[in-house]
Amino acid sequence: MGTLIDSLKQKQTIQKLFLCFMMYAVLGWCYEVILETFIYKWGFSNRGVLFGPYCPVYGVGALTFQLLFGKFKKKKYSLPFEILVKPVLIFLGCMAAATLIELIASYILEAATGGWPWQTYASYKYNFQARIALSTSVRFGLGGLLFMYIVQPFFDWLLSKPSGKTINIIALITALIVAADCIYTFFLK
Repeated sequence: MGTLIDSLKQKQTIQKLFLCFMMYAVLGWCYEVILETFIYKWGFSNRGVLFGPYCPVYGVGALTFQLLFGKFKKKKYSLPFEILVKPVLIFLGCMAAATLIELIASYILEAATGGWPWQTYASYKYNFQARIALSTSVRFGLGGLLFMYIVQPFFDWLLSKPSGKTINIIALITALIVAADCIYTFFLK
């Protein structure tokens, strides 16, 4: 399959993008739960806006990173730039993109649900309206590096294994589950 960017030129693009989105949403949920339960020791709570174990904002962020910086990461440059400068630029780009996404998501969630799950940022140094904070932005930049250099190549490999029909079936079932979750969360809860 190649990279996610390459898949934009192939069949099943929407399905593969959706599955990448969902895999990152699940990883984001796991990250949030681990952080809350084991690092902050607040105990377990569902960190997602939806009922299921996924945080869609992480899916949006990961796809944004790949679409904004995927070609840049893939392109080869001279050795000093390749090793020293390119990772720093990707870190800063991911940090800025994730911070903007998180800020926008907080306004959307506040309008839709009356709040947003990460209002704890009020106690963080260098925060803006408890919606974004410098320390979390730095973590998102580091996560972006992990995503670009390790996790996304693994997902590209993983999604190259099943047939197109299998990808379609998995994407359809996943989409139906998420749609039911959205209906439950926003209209029935």
